[in-house]
Amino acid sequence: MALHGQNFVGYSLSTEGSQVINAENPVNGETLEGNFIEATENEINKSCELAKKAFDIYRNKSGKERAAFLRKIAEKVMDLGDELVERAMAETGLPEARIRGERGRTCGQLNLFADVAEEGSWVNARIDRAIPDREPLPKPDVRYMERALGPVAVFGASNFPLAFSTAGGDTASALAAGCSVVLKAHPAHPGTAELVASAAIAAAKECDMPEGIVSMVHGLSHEVGGTLVKHPEIKAVGFTGSIPGGRAIFDIAASRPEPIPVYAEMGSSNPVFILPEALNTRMDDIATGMSGSICLGAGQFCTNPGMTILLESAESEEFISKLADNLAASPAGTMVHSSIKSGYDKELSAKLEAAGVELVARSSATTDNPATAAQPALFRTTFANYKENSELNKEVFGPCTFVVTCKDKNEVEELIEGLEGHLTSTVQGDGQDFENYGNLLNLLEKKAGRLIINQYPTGVEVCASMLHGGPYPASTDSRTTSVGTAAIHRYARPVCYQNFPQSLLPDELKDSNPLGVRQMIDGKY
Repeated sequence: MALHGQNFVGYSLSTEGSQVINAENPVNGETLEGNFIEATENEINKSCELAKKAFDIYRNKSGKERAAFLRKIAEKVMDLGDELVERAMAETGLPEARIRGERGRTCGQLNLFADVAEEGSWVNARIDRAIPDREPLPKPDVRYMERALGPVAVFGASNFPLAFSTAGGDTASALAAGCSVVLKAHPAHPGTAELVASAAIAAAKECDMPEGIVSMVHGLSHEVGGTLVKHPEIKAVGFTGSIPGGRAIFDIAASRPEPIPVYAEMGSSNPVFILPEALNTRMDDIATGMSGSICLGAGQFCTNPGMTILLESAESEEFISKLADNLAASPAGTMVHSSIKSGYDKELSAKLEAAGVELVARSSATTDNPATAAQPALFRTTFANYKENSELNKEVFGPCTFVVTCKDKNEVEELIEGLEGHLTSTVQGDGQDFENYGNLLNLLEKKAGRLIINQYPTGVEVCASMLHGGPYPASTDSRTTSVGTAAIHRYARPVCYQNFPQSLLPDELKDSNPLGVRQMIDGKY
């Protein structure tokens, strides 16, 4: 299908503006086909108003109806076939296997949330039955469940053009909860966004969903995102990206006359602690595993192991040498756009300007487009230097890791106490390591959303028990996740029903339980 470059305002295509966005192939720097028009304030307002009208209808759709809609979106995305794969590859520089895998994950998420919506127990139904003759006061009949929050603004992510973008996890979980969605396409892959949005709109029409259930606007300027977040009909925001971007959106949302929640998944260095016995027994394997995790996808994962902590020893020096050799011999990766590459170079330079920081290795490899070529790197310092410079805590988004060597267990624990929030924290340990350093996990639990033993943080399983979030600045709300079925709770709020007759109650709260959902009754499931 030919790309039209227009905004999806409900079921209508609209180009009121004049600002043109062009995608660039990061592999060769060529400008790609298609002129995409930035949305005007009027188009954004129309999208939000339609989303409000759609929400008023959609929120009362059954779980089965929402599930059918989500499954139809997945079907329509797959129907795009090679056209979607080829456009996403051209706009991101990601290889075909990665794009096909991400498309599978995206459709898998949609189908998984369809199952959750259809089964229905996610609403957390609670029933406390009346006791009219209780003394000294009667007990009323009180019932509780989660209901959809309202229209949601979703910002597409640059490094995941499918799984965290137009029909990604935020969209899937919001639609499953019963919310309408206004999407902000990422300007680095507008053609990919248009194709997926067209699939979602086609699915909505086939499933007889109200106009405005999904809209999508283009925008290069910050004003587009700001206007969307400020609109009074938007009731929550989903965002995956940088700390400055997420924090800017959070601040706008907090300053509204009606503040709204922002679920922003942002920066994380994902520290990896390699304990002595593991280092002695598995040095080569760990060096190989770390190298692969660091360089995977040109380091463009929010779970990239950007910080490595070792105890000072001859074995640690040998490990650093092996890791340095691996990274120095690694090929350069192509980053999804030039601004991410310039950010990578800037953060590396800032680290190396700090006192006591040494560049141990950096690959000299390049690609056909130096503007997006990221060379893997390894740099190091001691804990004494690290604790004197808070700037060293900052994430470097790209294929590198920062080694910090500690003299003893006390320094390791002090380092952990000073950490900011992270998405993940990993411990490589064997034998007596967990007895000798048993307090590490207790301390790390306060600092990260996901704790990992003897694996690597890159790769996030989409399942019911996954937590992809963490204390600030990893995310703006450490109680929530952006991956896995628990993400549905971000876009819902509890409602309590007191003294309602059975006929007026939602099905999930009726004594007859016609949907067969899990209910807590008088404090017991």
